[in-house]
Amino acid sequence: MTKFSTMIGLIAVAAVGITPVLAQTVSDNEVPTTSLNIPGNVQIFGDAKPNVYRPSASVNGEIITATDIEQRMALIRIANNNVELPAEEVQRLRSQVFSNLIDEKLQIQEAKAAEITIDENVVNDQFARLATRFKQTPDQFSTYLTSKGSSAAAVKQQIRGEFAWDRLLSRNIQSTTNVSPEEVDIVVKQLNDSKGQDEFHLGEIYLSASPENAAAVSENAKKIIQSLQAGGSFAAYARQFSEASTAVVGGDLGWVKAGQLPASMGEAATQMQPGQLVGPIEVPGGVSIMLMIDRRQVLTADPRDAILSLKQISLDFPKGTTQAKASELAGKFAEATRGIAGCGGADAVATSLGATVVSRDNIEMRALPAPLQATLASLQIGQTTQPFGAANEGVSVLVLCGRDMPQTATAPNVEQIEQKLLEDKVNKRAQRYLRDLRRDAVIEYS
Repeated sequence: MTKFSTMIGLIAVAAVGITPVLAQTVSDNEVPTTSLNIPGNVQIFGDAKPNVYRPSASVNGEIITATDIEQRMALIRIANNNVELPAEEVQRLRSQVFSNLIDEKLQIQEAKAAEITIDENVVNDQFARLATRFKQTPDQFSTYLTSKGSSAAAVKQQIRGEFAWDRLLSRNIQSTTNVSPEEVDIVVKQLNDSKGQDEFHLGEIYLSASPENAAAVSENAKKIIQSLQAGGSFAAYARQFSEASTAVVGGDLGWVKAGQLPASMGEAATQMQPGQLVGPIEVPGGVSIMLMIDRRQVLTADPRDAILSLKQISLDFPKGTTQAKASELAGKFAEATRGIAGCGGADAVATSLGATVVSRDNIEMRALPAPLQATLASLQIGQTTQPFGAANEGVSVLVLCGRDMPQTATAPNVEQIEQKLLEDKVNKRAQRYLRDLRRDAVIEYS
């Protein structure tokens, strides 16, 4: 329902819930049009100075400084594990961050005009939850952000903007948006008619292109793919680069069937596996980068719909552990955990290693990363996965304590369908709302 802020979305730790909007990608027989009266042999008069990047701006009298922009840029570097980005990509990111800051100012101003205030305790609580994702206290996290070129104030301002915009949409849009029983019935019928068909949960980064710049756009897409393969966040790149409406939700197309996609994307999707990244794929009006988040058959039982009972044994690595030392510790950990005699023996092994044990029931297998899904699907009750983790964090294994297999396909959930339709409508109205705010804004660049 609400637009992700740059930082919260990029670091992927916000508690704000987002439901995917409908796919923006056009069909194969449709070419995007502007509906503007632009001649084919357009000639540009004057120089390009008004369009170059500006370091600061005034939005309806409120200032955005170069420092604001650079602190948000620092958050992108944190999200991408400080991976060095090409200069042209940094420039494009900086321009997008600038645009995001302008939108944020407009959203906060509109909420203020509607007499919506955000309790600072709520902001501080959200900041504290964010800090825990980095295994830090709020004070430690503030120091960390400063060391990386950002600040606690920048993060809290984005949190404040998120809550203000969310509450504004709740009051002005969601309260006046409804879904009829007939709309729900149509979706239920479509699901029943599609039973057994393949369905894909996809992420997309769509870049528009013309015949003149197609090669350059394709090359830029390849650079984005390289950054993603190096560990960059797909959702973060989608928010910054994608020109589809789904950019605000990290490029998430939701669950779609091949027939709902351009032929080139549909063909690629049928051959992809969960976690796979492909592209650039030529589509009408540009190119797309696709991420297969998951796949399933509509209303058909799937082993990955199993509900699991697990124990996780985790060993934290000391601060400053090198990759070589991490490999050594992981090897010893793997040897010690390989012979665990079922979940009943997990606690004793953990104690001997100085590790922690966490028990979790009712875990949906689909909620786990694809590699762990594949591993757990082949395990017997009481067996242990291979170790997994990271050198800067630690190593873990999962012990399979129980697995309830689905017997039949789940029937369409009417409440969930109604909620999804409602959120789609709210999303579209929210985009129009923000568009109108941009049109009425007085923005002065300096």
